[in-house]
Amino acid sequence: MRQFLDVSLESDPLAARYVKDEVVAVRFASNDGVIQSREGPNHYQTGDALVTGSSGDQWSVIRARFEEKYESVAPLMMGQDGPYRARRIPVWARQIEEPFAVARRAGGDLLCGNAGDWLLQYAPGDYGLVEGKRFKSVYRTWPE
Repeated sequence: MRQFLDVSLESDPLAARYVKDEVVAVRFASNDGVIQSREGPNHYQTGDALVTGSSGDQWSVIRARFEEKYESVAPLMMGQDGPYRARRIPVWARQIEEPFAVARRAGGDLLCGNAGDWLLQYAPGDYGLVEGKRFKSVYRTWPE
């Protein structure tokens, strides 16, 4: 299995920029815990966002990163449980044609993908992965 360590998709000729177009359901964690996503464990702390995507997939987002990446759907206020829309923030992404693994961040949870899944880079040292079918349903090329 290929493992990506501190990769820069910005300099990868096979990567491109995409934005997420999705409304998700969110509840904020009342205690520390772990969500088992399709790709692997997502450890979270009290106050972090526990997200359920339009496809039913679940994951966690650190609270500070969540507020950068999502906006509440009116009349909901930021920090309340309910629907949130992904902000139109471009990310680097590349489809990987073999099984692979990537740490969400240095020392963070290890996520494992299958051939055809997508490796995402949100910021330097901040990674994710998305199953191929889900990626095609919620991500759009940037700029559109």
